[in-house]
Amino acid sequence: MKYYLAIDIGASSGRHIVAHLEDGKMICEEIYRFENGPETLTAYDGKQHLMWSPERLYREIIAGLKRAKEVGKVPYSVGIDTWGVDYALLDENDEAIGGIYCYRDTRTQNTIPMVHAIIPFADLYAKTGIQFASFNTIYQLMDDKLTGRMDKAKSMLMLPDYLHFRLTGVKKQEYTNATTSGMVNSVTHEWDEEIIEKMGFKRELFKPLTQPGTEVGEFSEEVAKAVGYSAKVVLPATHDTASAVLAAPLSGQTPYISSGTWSLLGVEQNYAHTSAPAMEAGYSNEGSLNQTFRLQINIMGLWMIQQVRHELGDKYSFVELVNMAKENPVDYEINVNDQRFLAPENMTKEINDAVGKTLTVGEMAYVIYNNLARYYDIALKALEEVTGEKYDTLNIIGGGSKNAFLNELTAKYTGKKVITGPAEGTAIGNLMMQMVGAGDIANVKEGRRIITKSFDINNVN
Repeated sequence: MKYYLAIDIGASSGRHIVAHLEDGKMICEEIYRFENGPETLTAYDGKQHLMWSPERLYREIIAGLKRAKEVGKVPYSVGIDTWGVDYALLDENDEAIGGIYCYRDTRTQNTIPMVHAIIPFADLYAKTGIQFASFNTIYQLMDDKLTGRMDKAKSMLMLPDYLHFRLTGVKKQEYTNATTSGMVNSVTHEWDEEIIEKMGFKRELFKPLTQPGTEVGEFSEEVAKAVGYSAKVVLPATHDTASAVLAAPLSGQTPYISSGTWSLLGVEQNYAHTSAPAMEAGYSNEGSLNQTFRLQINIMGLWMIQQVRHELGDKYSFVELVNMAKENPVDYEINVNDQRFLAPENMTKEINDAVGKTLTVGEMAYVIYNNLARYYDIALKALEEVTGEKYDTLNIIGGGSKNAFLNELTAKYTGKKVITGPAEGTAIGNLMMQMVGAGDIANVKEGRRIITKSFDINNVN
Protein backbone atom coordinates (compact mmCIF):
# COMPACT_ATOMS: atom_id res chain seq x y z
CA MET A 1 0.00 0.00 0.00
CA LYS A 2 1.31 3.46 -0.95
CA TYR A 3 0.79 5.99 1.84
CA TYR A 4 0.98 9.78 1.86
CA LEU A 5 1.30 11.99 4.93
CA ALA A 6 -0.08 15.51 5.31
CA ILE A 7 1.24 17.62 8.17
CA ASP A 8 -1.38 20.34 8.57
CA ILE A 9 -0.36 22.98 11.10
CA GLY A 10 -2.86 25.61 12.19
CA ALA A 11 -2.51 28.48 14.61
CA SER A 12 -4.11 26.48 17.45
CA SER A 13 -3.23 22.86 16.60
CA GLY A 14 -1.42 20.58 14.20
CA ARG A 15 -2.22 17.14 12.87
CA HIS A 16 -0.58 14.35 10.90
CA ILE A 17 -3.02 12.65 8.54
CA VAL A 18 -2.02 9.59 6.52
CA ALA A 19 -3.92 8.55 3.39
CA HIS A 20 -4.00 6.06 0.56
CA LEU A 21 -6.15 5.42 -2.49
CA GLU A 22 -8.43 2.40 -2.46
CA ASP A 23 -11.25 1.52 -4.88
CA GLY A 24 -11.30 5.04 -6.27
CA LYS A 25 -11.53 6.67 -2.85
CA MET A 26 -9.11 8.51 -0.61
CA ILE A 27 -8.92 6.85 2.82
CA CYS A 28 -7.60 9.13 5.56
CA GLU A 29 -6.58 8.53 9.16
CA GLU A 30 -5.35 11.00 11.75
CA ILE A 31 -2.35 9.44 13.48
CA TYR A 32 -0.98 12.34 15.54
CA ARG A 33 -2.22 15.67 16.88
CA PHE A 34 -0.57 18.41 18.89
CA GLU A 35 -1.40 21.78 20.37
CA ASN A 36 -0.01 24.97 18.90
CA GLY A 37 -0.12 28.64 19.75
CA PRO A 38 2.06 31.73 19.91
CA GLU A 39 4.13 32.51 23.00
CA THR A 40 5.38 35.79 24.44
CA LEU A 41 9.16 35.56 24.08
CA THR A 42 12.18 37.82 23.94
CA ALA A 43 12.83 38.55 20.27
CA TYR A 44 15.77 39.83 18.23
CA ASP A 45 15.29 43.43 19.40
CA GLY A 46 15.48 42.35 23.05
CA LYS A 47 11.78 43.11 23.61
CA GLN A 48 8.84 40.84 24.33
CA HIS A 49 6.96 39.78 21.22
CA LEU A 50 4.35 37.23 20.20
CA MET A 51 6.39 34.42 18.63
CA TRP A 52 6.14 30.87 17.33
CA SER A 53 8.48 28.19 18.64
CA PRO A 54 10.03 26.58 15.53
CA GLU A 55 11.94 24.03 17.63
CA ARG A 56 8.76 22.84 19.30
CA LEU A 57 7.00 22.62 15.92
CA TYR A 58 9.92 20.62 14.53
CA ARG A 59 9.84 18.22 17.49
CA GLU A 60 6.11 17.65 16.97
CA ILE A 61 6.66 17.04 13.26
CA ILE A 62 9.32 14.43 14.04
CA ALA A 63 7.09 12.81 16.68
CA GLY A 64 4.26 12.46 14.16
CA LEU A 65 6.62 11.02 11.53
CA LYS A 66 7.76 8.42 14.06
CA ARG A 67 4.13 7.62 14.77
CA ALA A 68 3.58 6.77 11.09
CA LYS A 69 6.13 3.98 11.36
CA GLU A 70 4.67 2.78 14.66
CA VAL A 71 1.24 2.30 13.06
CA GLY A 72 2.78 0.56 10.04
CA LYS A 73 2.03 3.30 7.53
CA VAL A 74 5.39 4.60 6.38
CA PRO A 75 4.66 7.35 3.83
CA TYR A 76 5.93 7.54 0.27
CA SER A 77 5.88 11.33 0.60
CA VAL A 78 5.24 14.06 3.16
CA GLY A 79 4.05 17.65 2.76
CA ILE A 80 3.52 20.49 5.25
CA ASP A 81 1.02 23.35 5.11
CA THR A 82 0.55 26.25 7.54
CA TRP A 83 -1.03 29.69 7.59
CA GLY A 84 0.45 32.46 5.45
CA VAL A 85 2.64 35.58 5.95
CA ASP A 86 5.01 34.26 8.68
CA TYR A 87 8.57 33.27 7.84
CA ALA A 88 12.10 32.56 9.03
CA LEU A 89 15.19 34.59 8.23
CA LEU A 90 18.22 32.30 8.16
CA ASP A 91 21.80 33.31 8.83
CA GLU A 92 24.96 31.93 7.22
CA ASN A 93 24.64 28.82 9.40
CA ASP A 94 20.97 28.36 8.41
CA GLU A 95 19.81 29.24 11.92
CA ALA A 96 16.53 31.17 12.30
CA ILE A 97 17.63 34.67 13.36
CA GLY A 98 15.70 35.75 16.44
CA GLY A 99 13.07 33.03 16.05
CA ILE A 100 9.83 33.39 14.08
CA TYR A 101 7.37 36.20 14.79
CA CYS A 102 3.64 35.57 14.98
CA TYR A 103 1.41 37.54 12.63
CA ARG A 104 -0.65 38.73 15.59
CA ASP A 105 2.34 40.58 17.04
CA THR A 106 2.10 44.38 16.92
CA ARG A 107 5.58 45.13 15.56
CA THR A 108 4.25 46.40 12.22
CA GLN A 109 2.36 49.36 13.71
CA ASN A 110 5.22 51.74 12.90
CA THR A 111 6.31 50.14 9.63
CA ILE A 112 2.96 50.24 7.84
CA PRO A 113 3.04 54.01 7.25
CA MET A 114 6.71 53.77 6.28
CA VAL A 115 5.97 51.18 3.59
CA HIS A 116 3.03 53.18 2.25
CA ALA A 117 5.16 56.34 2.14
CA ILE A 118 7.53 54.51 -0.23
CA ILE A 119 4.82 52.84 -2.33
CA PRO A 120 1.19 53.93 -1.69
CA PHE A 121 -1.03 51.00 -0.83
CA ALA A 122 -3.18 51.51 -3.94
CA ASP A 123 -0.04 50.97 -6.04
CA LEU A 124 0.93 47.87 -4.06
CA TYR A 125 -2.55 46.43 -4.60
CA ALA A 126 -2.45 47.19 -8.31
CA LYS A 127 0.82 45.26 -8.60
CA THR A 128 0.12 42.30 -6.31
CA GLY A 129 -3.64 42.13 -5.81
CA ILE A 130 -3.02 41.48 -2.10
CA GLN A 131 -5.37 43.24 0.29
CA PHE A 132 -4.03 45.25 3.20
CA ALA A 133 -3.55 43.41 6.47
CA SER A 134 -1.39 44.71 9.28
CA PHE A 135 0.53 41.42 9.38
CA ASN A 136 1.43 41.09 5.70
CA THR A 137 5.03 39.95 5.26
CA ILE A 138 6.09 43.18 3.58
CA TYR A 139 5.41 45.15 6.80
CA GLN A 140 7.12 42.51 8.93
CA LEU A 141 10.23 42.61 6.73
CA MET A 142 10.43 46.38 7.05
CA ASP A 143 10.69 45.90 10.81
CA ASP A 144 13.50 43.40 10.21
CA LYS A 145 15.28 46.00 8.10
CA LEU A 146 14.93 48.66 10.80
CA THR A 147 16.13 46.43 13.64
CA GLY A 148 19.10 45.09 11.66
CA ARG A 149 17.75 41.55 11.71
CA MET A 150 17.72 41.49 7.91
CA ASP A 151 21.41 42.45 7.73
CA LYS A 152 22.42 39.03 9.02
CA ALA A 153 20.01 37.11 6.78
CA LYS A 154 21.22 34.97 3.90
CA SER A 155 17.84 33.45 3.03
CA MET A 156 14.14 33.80 3.78
CA LEU A 157 11.69 30.91 3.91
CA MET A 158 7.97 31.09 4.60
CA LEU A 159 7.14 28.90 7.61
CA PRO A 160 6.21 25.67 5.74
CA ASP A 161 9.20 26.15 3.42
CA TYR A 162 11.41 26.46 6.50
CA LEU A 163 9.96 23.26 8.00
CA HIS A 164 10.49 21.44 4.68
CA PHE A 165 14.09 22.68 4.78
CA ARG A 166 14.49 21.25 8.28
CA LEU A 167 13.42 17.86 6.91
CA THR A 168 15.50 17.85 3.73
CA GLY A 169 18.21 20.52 3.81
CA VAL A 170 16.70 21.88 0.56
CA LYS A 171 15.36 25.43 0.29
CA LYS A 172 12.37 26.04 -1.97
CA GLN A 173 9.96 28.97 -1.94
CA GLU A 174 6.44 27.78 -2.74
CA TYR A 175 4.12 29.99 -4.80
CA THR A 176 0.80 30.03 -2.90
CA ASN A 177 2.31 30.99 0.44
CA ALA A 178 4.67 33.51 -1.12
CA THR A 179 1.72 35.46 -2.55
CA THR A 180 0.50 36.22 0.99
CA SER A 181 3.63 38.34 1.46
CA GLY A 182 2.21 41.21 -0.59
CA MET A 183 5.34 41.16 -2.79
CA VAL A 184 4.51 38.75 -5.65
CA ASN A 185 3.49 40.38 -8.93
CA SER A 186 0.04 39.19 -10.03
CA VAL A 187 0.99 39.21 -13.73
CA THR A 188 4.48 37.68 -13.69
CA HIS A 189 3.72 35.38 -10.69
CA GLU A 190 7.24 36.08 -9.40
CA TRP A 191 8.66 38.36 -6.73
CA ASP A 192 8.09 41.99 -7.76
CA GLU A 193 11.50 43.50 -8.39
CA GLU A 194 10.36 47.11 -7.99
CA ILE A 195 8.82 46.46 -4.57
CA ILE A 196 11.94 44.69 -3.31
CA GLU A 197 14.23 47.43 -4.64
CA LYS A 198 12.19 50.36 -3.33
CA MET A 199 11.79 48.78 0.11
CA GLY A 200 15.55 48.26 0.28
CA PHE A 201 15.19 44.55 1.05
CA LYS A 202 18.08 42.18 0.34
CA ARG A 203 17.45 40.74 -3.12
CA GLU A 204 19.24 37.48 -2.31
CA LEU A 205 16.42 36.54 0.08
CA PHE A 206 13.93 36.07 -2.75
CA LYS A 207 14.49 32.98 -4.87
CA PRO A 208 12.40 31.64 -7.81
CA LEU A 209 8.95 30.42 -6.82
CA THR A 210 7.91 26.77 -7.12
CA GLN A 211 4.48 25.28 -7.86
CA PRO A 212 2.62 22.73 -5.68
CA GLY A 213 3.27 19.12 -6.65
CA THR A 214 7.03 19.71 -6.96
CA GLU A 215 9.42 17.44 -5.07
CA VAL A 216 11.59 19.27 -2.51
CA GLY A 217 13.90 16.36 -1.75
CA GLU A 218 14.38 13.32 0.46
CA PHE A 219 14.65 13.28 4.25
CA SER A 220 18.14 14.22 5.37
CA GLU A 221 20.24 11.46 6.94
CA GLU A 222 19.64 13.00 10.37
CA VAL A 223 15.84 13.00 9.94
CA ALA A 224 15.78 9.50 8.40
CA LYS A 225 17.75 8.19 11.36
CA ALA A 226 15.47 9.95 13.85
CA VAL A 227 12.20 8.62 12.38
CA GLY A 228 13.44 5.24 11.16
CA TYR A 229 12.80 5.60 7.43
CA SER A 230 13.25 7.90 4.47
CA ALA A 231 10.53 9.59 2.42
CA LYS A 232 10.17 12.22 -0.25
CA VAL A 233 9.03 15.72 0.70
CA VAL A 234 6.60 17.09 -1.89
CA LEU A 235 5.16 20.60 -1.96
CA PRO A 236 1.43 20.80 -1.36
CA ALA A 237 -0.15 24.20 -1.70
CA THR A 238 1.67 25.21 1.48
CA HIS A 239 -0.79 27.97 2.35
CA ASP A 240 -3.50 26.15 4.26
CA THR A 241 -6.40 27.95 2.60
CA ALA A 242 -4.98 27.19 -0.84
CA SER A 243 -4.88 23.49 0.09
CA ALA A 244 -8.39 23.61 1.53
CA VAL A 245 -9.88 25.22 -1.58
CA LEU A 246 -8.16 22.68 -3.84
CA ALA A 247 -10.02 20.00 -1.85
CA ALA A 248 -13.40 21.71 -2.17
CA PRO A 249 -15.81 19.83 -4.48
CA LEU A 250 -16.46 23.03 -6.43
CA SER A 251 -18.45 22.93 -9.63
CA GLY A 252 -17.19 25.65 -11.95
CA GLN A 253 -16.47 28.85 -10.07
CA THR A 254 -18.55 28.26 -6.95
CA PRO A 255 -17.88 30.57 -3.96
CA TYR A 256 -16.46 28.95 -0.84
CA ILE A 257 -15.91 29.70 2.81
CA SER A 258 -12.89 28.03 4.35
CA SER A 259 -14.15 28.12 7.92
CA GLY A 260 -11.79 27.85 10.86
CA THR A 261 -9.88 30.26 13.09
CA TRP A 262 -10.23 32.56 10.09
CA SER A 263 -13.09 32.50 7.62
CA LEU A 264 -11.89 32.97 4.05
CA LEU A 265 -14.71 33.70 1.63
CA GLY A 266 -13.97 33.78 -2.07
CA VAL A 267 -14.04 32.21 -5.52
CA GLU A 268 -11.42 30.75 -7.84
CA GLN A 269 -10.42 33.00 -10.74
CA ASN A 270 -8.09 32.70 -13.70
CA TYR A 271 -6.72 36.22 -13.29
CA ALA A 272 -6.28 38.76 -10.50
CA HIS A 273 -8.88 41.48 -9.90
CA THR A 274 -6.73 44.51 -9.05
CA SER A 275 -9.25 47.26 -9.70
CA ALA A 276 -10.09 50.00 -7.21
CA PRO A 277 -13.58 48.50 -6.56
CA ALA A 278 -11.98 45.11 -5.69
CA MET A 279 -9.55 46.86 -3.35
CA GLU A 280 -12.27 48.93 -1.70
CA ALA A 281 -14.42 45.82 -1.21
CA GLY A 282 -11.59 44.24 0.80
CA TYR A 283 -10.84 41.43 -1.63
CA SER A 284 -7.41 39.86 -2.03
CA ASN A 285 -5.98 37.76 -4.87
CA GLU A 286 -3.99 34.94 -3.30
CA GLY A 287 -2.10 32.46 -5.44
CA SER A 288 -3.43 29.02 -6.29
CA LEU A 289 -2.26 26.13 -8.44
CA ASN A 290 -0.89 26.83 -11.92
CA GLN A 291 -0.77 30.58 -11.31
CA THR A 292 -4.52 30.97 -10.79
CA PHE A 293 -6.02 32.97 -7.93
CA ARG A 294 -8.37 32.78 -5.02
CA LEU A 295 -10.27 36.07 -4.99
CA GLN A 296 -11.15 36.13 -1.31
CA ILE A 297 -11.63 38.19 1.81
CA ASN A 298 -10.34 37.44 5.31
CA ILE A 299 -13.08 37.40 7.94
CA MET A 300 -12.23 37.09 11.62
CA GLY A 301 -13.85 33.66 11.88
CA LEU A 302 -14.11 31.28 14.82
CA TRP A 303 -11.13 32.96 16.49
CA MET A 304 -13.63 35.04 18.46
CA ILE A 305 -15.50 32.10 20.00
CA GLN A 306 -12.21 30.25 20.55
CA GLN A 307 -10.90 33.17 22.61
CA VAL A 308 -14.13 33.57 24.59
CA ARG A 309 -14.10 29.86 25.37
CA HIS A 310 -10.48 30.09 26.52
CA GLU A 311 -11.28 33.10 28.72
CA LEU A 312 -13.99 30.97 30.35
CA GLY A 313 -11.30 28.46 31.30
CA ASP A 314 -12.36 26.09 28.50
CA LYS A 315 -15.31 25.27 30.73
CA TYR A 316 -17.69 24.68 27.82
CA SER A 317 -17.28 22.54 24.73
CA PHE A 318 -17.98 24.15 21.37
CA VAL A 319 -21.11 22.00 21.10
CA GLU A 320 -22.32 23.40 24.44
CA LEU A 321 -21.63 26.95 23.28
CA VAL A 322 -23.68 26.35 20.12
CA ASN A 323 -26.57 24.98 22.15
CA MET A 324 -26.42 27.96 24.51
CA ALA A 325 -26.39 30.31 21.52
CA LYS A 326 -29.52 28.69 20.09
CA GLU A 327 -31.31 29.25 23.41
CA ASN A 328 -30.26 32.90 23.74
CA PRO A 329 -30.92 34.78 20.47
CA VAL A 330 -30.30 38.52 20.79
CA ASP A 331 -30.34 41.21 18.13
CA TYR A 332 -26.99 43.00 18.53
CA GLU A 333 -24.94 43.91 15.49
CA ILE A 334 -21.15 44.07 15.60
CA ASN A 335 -18.55 44.23 12.84
CA VAL A 336 -16.68 40.95 13.31
CA ASN A 337 -13.92 42.22 11.01
CA ASP A 338 -13.12 45.26 13.13
CA GLN A 339 -9.42 45.38 14.05
CA ARG A 340 -10.44 45.54 17.71
CA PHE A 341 -11.12 41.78 17.55
CA LEU A 342 -7.77 40.81 15.97
CA ALA A 343 -5.77 40.42 19.18
CA PRO A 344 -7.57 42.05 22.14
CA GLU A 345 -6.29 41.54 25.66
CA ASN A 346 -9.75 40.22 26.52
CA MET A 347 -12.15 39.15 23.76
CA THR A 348 -15.13 38.88 26.14
CA LYS A 349 -14.71 42.48 27.29
CA GLU A 350 -14.17 43.68 23.72
CA ILE A 351 -17.46 42.14 22.56
CA ASN A 352 -19.33 43.46 25.60
CA ASP A 353 -17.94 46.93 24.91
CA ALA A 354 -18.96 46.66 21.25
CA VAL A 355 -22.61 45.91 22.10
CA GLY A 356 -22.70 48.24 25.11
CA LYS A 357 -23.73 45.72 27.75
CA THR A 358 -22.58 42.60 29.58
CA LEU A 359 -23.80 39.53 27.74
CA THR A 360 -24.42 36.08 29.14
CA VAL A 361 -22.30 33.28 27.71
CA GLY A 362 -25.15 32.10 25.49
CA GLU A 363 -25.90 35.62 24.27
CA MET A 364 -22.24 36.20 23.47
CA ALA A 365 -22.02 32.96 21.49
CA TYR A 366 -25.14 33.94 19.55
CA VAL A 367 -23.78 37.42 18.82
CA ILE A 368 -20.59 35.89 17.41
CA TYR A 369 -22.29 33.27 15.23
CA ASN A 370 -25.08 35.56 14.06
CA ASN A 371 -22.74 38.37 13.10
CA LEU A 372 -20.34 36.01 11.34
CA ALA A 373 -23.21 34.82 9.14
CA ARG A 374 -24.37 38.39 8.61
CA TYR A 375 -20.87 39.39 7.50
CA TYR A 376 -20.69 36.42 5.14
CA ASP A 377 -23.74 37.81 3.37
CA ILE A 378 -22.20 41.29 3.12
CA ALA A 379 -18.95 39.84 1.77
CA LEU A 380 -20.73 37.58 -0.74
CA LYS A 381 -22.74 40.49 -2.15
CA ALA A 382 -19.48 42.45 -2.54
CA LEU A 383 -17.89 39.46 -4.32
CA GLU A 384 -20.75 39.38 -6.81
CA GLU A 385 -20.22 43.09 -7.46
CA VAL A 386 -16.49 42.61 -8.06
CA THR A 387 -16.85 39.61 -10.41
CA GLY A 388 -20.09 40.70 -12.08
CA GLU A 389 -21.51 37.23 -11.41
CA LYS A 390 -24.49 35.94 -9.44
CA TYR A 391 -23.95 32.77 -7.45
CA ASP A 392 -26.62 30.38 -6.21
CA THR A 393 -24.41 27.98 -4.23
CA LEU A 394 -21.90 28.39 -1.39
CA ASN A 395 -19.52 25.61 -0.32
CA ILE A 396 -18.34 25.70 3.32
CA ILE A 397 -15.20 23.67 3.98
CA GLY A 398 -12.85 23.18 6.93
CA GLY A 399 -13.50 22.53 10.61
CA GLY A 400 -16.19 25.21 10.81
CA SER A 401 -18.26 23.30 8.26
CA LYS A 402 -19.28 21.00 11.13
CA ASN A 403 -21.02 23.89 12.93
CA ALA A 404 -24.58 23.20 11.77
CA PHE A 405 -26.00 26.25 13.56
CA LEU A 406 -23.59 28.67 11.87
CA ASN A 407 -24.28 26.99 8.53
CA GLU A 408 -28.03 27.43 9.02
CA LEU A 409 -27.56 31.12 9.86
CA THR A 410 -25.37 31.49 6.78
CA ALA A 411 -28.03 29.94 4.56
CA LYS A 412 -30.65 32.23 6.09
CA TYR A 413 -28.68 35.44 5.59
CA THR A 414 -27.25 34.69 2.14
CA GLY A 415 -30.24 32.93 0.64
CA LYS A 416 -27.82 30.58 -1.12
CA LYS A 417 -27.82 26.81 -1.36
CA VAL A 418 -25.18 25.83 1.20
CA ILE A 419 -23.06 22.70 0.78
CA THR A 420 -20.73 21.66 3.61
CA GLY A 421 -17.58 19.56 3.62
CA PRO A 422 -15.04 18.19 3.61
CA ALA A 423 -14.22 19.15 7.19
CA GLU A 424 -10.52 18.26 6.96
CA GLY A 425 -10.25 20.13 3.67
CA THR A 426 -6.74 21.48 4.22
CA ALA A 427 -5.13 18.11 4.91
CA ILE A 428 -7.12 16.50 2.08
CA GLY A 429 -5.97 19.15 -0.39
CA ASN A 430 -2.41 18.69 0.85
CA LEU A 431 -2.66 14.93 0.26
CA MET A 432 -4.26 15.37 -3.15
CA MET A 433 -1.37 17.53 -4.42
CA GLN A 434 1.16 14.98 -3.18
CA MET A 435 -0.77 12.29 -5.11
CA VAL A 436 -0.85 14.51 -8.20
CA GLY A 437 2.89 15.05 -7.84
CA ALA A 438 3.40 11.27 -7.70
CA GLY A 439 1.16 10.67 -10.72
CA ASP A 440 -1.44 8.68 -8.77
CA ILE A 441 -4.06 11.35 -9.47
CA ALA A 442 -4.04 13.01 -12.89
CA ASN A 443 -5.05 16.52 -11.88
CA VAL A 444 -7.19 18.61 -9.51
CA LYS A 445 -10.38 17.89 -11.46
CA GLU A 446 -9.92 14.16 -10.96
CA GLY A 447 -8.87 14.73 -7.36
CA ARG A 448 -12.08 16.62 -6.62
CA ARG A 449 -14.14 13.77 -8.07
CA ILE A 450 -12.33 11.34 -5.77
CA ILE A 451 -12.84 13.66 -2.77
CA THR A 452 -16.59 13.96 -3.48
CA LYS A 453 -16.86 10.14 -3.42
CA SER A 454 -14.69 9.80 -0.32
CA PHE A 455 -15.99 12.28 2.25
CA ASP A 456 -19.23 13.59 3.73
CA ILE A 457 -20.55 16.40 1.53
CA ASN A 458 -23.90 17.66 2.84
CA ASN A 459 -26.65 20.08 1.82
CA VAL A 460 -27.79 22.49 4.52
CA ASN A 461 -30.95 23.55 2.65
